[in-house]
Amino acid sequence: MLIALNKIIKVNQRFLLVLLIFCVSCNEESISKKENNGKPNIIYILADDLGYGDVQYYNKDGKIPTPSINSMANNGVVFTDAHTSSAVCTPTRYGILTGRYNWRSSLKSGVLNGYSKALIKQNRTTIASMLKEKGYSTAFIGKWHLGWDWNFKKQDNPTDSMEKLVEIDFNSPINNGPSTNGFDYSFGFSGSLDMPPYVWVENDFPTQIPTKTTQSVDYKGFWRDGLTSEDFDHSNVLQTITDKAVSYINEHSKVQKPFFLYLPLSAPHTPILPNSEFLGKSKTNVYGDFVMQVDDVLDQIRSTLKHNGLTKNTLLIFASDNGCSPRADYKELAQVKHNPSHIYRGAKADIFEGGHRVPFIIEWPAKAKKGTISNVICSTDFFATCAAIVNYEIKDNEGEDSFNMLPLIIGESLNDIRKYTIHHSINGSFAIRNGDWKLIFAPGSAGWSYPRPVDIQKENLNLPALQLYDLKNDISETKNVIDIYPEKVNELKKAFIKIILDGRSTVGIRQHNEGMDNWKEIENILNI
Repeated sequence: MLIALNKIIKVNQRFLLVLLIFCVSCNEESISKKENNGKPNIIYILADDLGYGDVQYYNKDGKIPTPSINSMANNGVVFTDAHTSSAVCTPTRYGILTGRYNWRSSLKSGVLNGYSKALIKQNRTTIASMLKEKGYSTAFIGKWHLGWDWNFKKQDNPTDSMEKLVEIDFNSPINNGPSTNGFDYSFGFSGSLDMPPYVWVENDFPTQIPTKTTQSVDYKGFWRDGLTSEDFDHSNVLQTITDKAVSYINEHSKVQKPFFLYLPLSAPHTPILPNSEFLGKSKTNVYGDFVMQVDDVLDQIRSTLKHNGLTKNTLLIFASDNGCSPRADYKELAQVKHNPSHIYRGAKADIFEGGHRVPFIIEWPAKAKKGTISNVICSTDFFATCAAIVNYEIKDNEGEDSFNMLPLIIGESLNDIRKYTIHHSINGSFAIRNGDWKLIFAPGSAGWSYPRPVDIQKENLNLPALQLYDLKNDISETKNVIDIYPEKVNELKKAFIKIILDGRSTVGIRQHNEGMDNWKEIENILNI
């Protein structure tokens, strides 16, 4: 009897072992199918006002811990000479989604506000509409800041100072927003987190009608007073965005169709409001704490991908939309020996490197080669890169300033993809980059760092109209060599004017720049 019982136990053990192996095999097969379905999932996480020097991987002397970003960098491709198409929010977002320099649009300087009309023209191909055409599910979650058309009861032209005069029918859908631009699903808010109205909009419809007006906390927690809905909590916006993104990934991990998730965050832009669990965690200041919360967002996204077996064949991008804002309090951070701009001059809004040189990291275990790349790239290059990945043929009126980064990412070639790159500041000033040379068509910072345009005027500063820097030998832009290399200046002037007049910097048929008739840049440059 005992012998027979032992035989039964052994048989059952073998059966359970076979069953376990079968289950593991099925699970591995399921994950394998998810990770080898051909086209990769694509996620673009865009931090808001995160400085180059705020990421420890880029700044070894940085005092803000960024373990998740560091981990991604160690497992991916790190670009050390990456630039946004502008030194401020709205223009950079335009460039990312369209593959076109922002200044070719009707917005020649500054940013939009929360009530602004749509900047992207209805017939403009975006990265979302292109990927959608190629079989992707597409989603936008977070900060839009590209304008969309509210249903105004009064046909005013609202500005941030007029929010109390604005009457919007919040029962009606918005127009010319994310869905018009190729996104199947959308959840977010219209401007920056410091711009009213503070209303969540999901799939073109406000989730609630705003019934109150909120006021800012203090300098770092600043936001403009304005209409706010009951379900909109400034202090919890970052986690709300993250929760929505995690849910989206979980849901789409169950189907074979690839997805594109555009995830522009609200932080560490003002209002600087880290959750209580991060307060004091960085041991720098409240801005440093907020950066650590942004780092945690990345950790949640990467963990969700891993949990769903999607890590290998997901192209994950983490970048910033411009340099760090002065509201982070550079002086306060300097007391703990942290510089958000690292070795670079300037900050957000500036034409100097600190305004537009940003962290840019790609993780794609299935294809990307790990390592550091020093080639110059621009945020507009995302369009052509995705087009190459999905075999989309770019038309002449699409992605006019987008160059394919794929050879750099997969290690196929380390040749430069760009001969010239155009930079743009908040006041509409330009610079052109060619190799180690950078020519600035403005005196001073053309932004928020000294000498600002207002400083030049008030102090009657006698500054040269052009600035030429040799970044190889002067990465901090301290010595203007404009008088030493006149031939280089003339070469860069001609190249810049050609790029403007051609309506593109890529090869193709000449295109039109919006609002060109009222634009005096070419005349000004020729006269310098």
